[in-house]
Amino acid sequence: MIILEILKLALFGIVEGYTEWLPISSTGHLILLENLIHLQQPEDFWNVFKVVIQLGAILAVVVLYWPKLWPFSRSRTNAQKRAVWSLWTKIIIACLPAVIVGLPLDDFLDAYLSTPTVVGCTLIFYGILFIVLERNNRKKIFPINKMSKLDIRTALLIGAFQCLALIPGTSRSGATILGAMILGCSRPVAAEFSFFLGIPVMFGASLLKIVKHGFDFTGFQVFSLLFGMTVSFLVAVYTIRFLMKYIRKNDFTVFGYYRIVLGIIVLIWFTVLGH
Repeated sequence: MIILEILKLALFGIVEGYTEWLPISSTGHLILLENLIHLQQPEDFWNVFKVVIQLGAILAVVVLYWPKLWPFSRSRTNAQKRAVWSLWTKIIIACLPAVIVGLPLDDFLDAYLSTPTVVGCTLIFYGILFIVLERNNRKKIFPINKMSKLDIRTALLIGAFQCLALIPGTSRSGATILGAMILGCSRPVAAEFSFFLGIPVMFGASLLKIVKHGFDFTGFQVFSLLFGMTVSFLVAVYTIRFLMKYIRKNDFTVFGYYRIVLGIIVLIWFTVLGH
């Protein structure tokens, strides 16, 4: 029984690691997986687990982009240190809309919008948006093709787009990437800024869930959180490397079609078949 539960935890970690940074909605995948494979844990712990395993995906970004994100390196010139602090300023400013809008609505969204129907519809809707946007971008030259060209105003607007991800199934990375590209960011800049923006947002979301739940976890629950995070971290490292390599020669159209197919599966599975 314990081995079976560990295998389930590993599967959830794998799915989280693959889907968190791709614009395909980790929530949509986890909801579908949850209904196929049930963890033998209380519902309140499951709600914490879904958010906390995202920390593994966050740590993957921190590890892979440490040279870009750490401003105290002795090997940096003063100009380079200022550039890193400037990047962090933009990241923090971009987080403000999600904090202002998200914190008051957290309980409401969990109670009323975390449903398979909402997830399926948003998967399809944003999948169509990705396809339409990329068709219009085929010959577009993006003016913001370096992170240094991203100004504070654009960062704040990207943060506003991130608020769309408060609706389950939207995909946080999907909303920020779409928004960044609409605002003139190239695909690599849009993806990287989405990665960076996820660090404080997802750390904050995980901490909020843990505080609301309390720190009253059993030994196996603590193991479950740490194990899920570890698996998610390892898979996310591969996924981030894959995505950055992929978008240098390709666009996001394939992810749009994938979202549409997954959204249809979710709607049929839960609405038509009644699971």
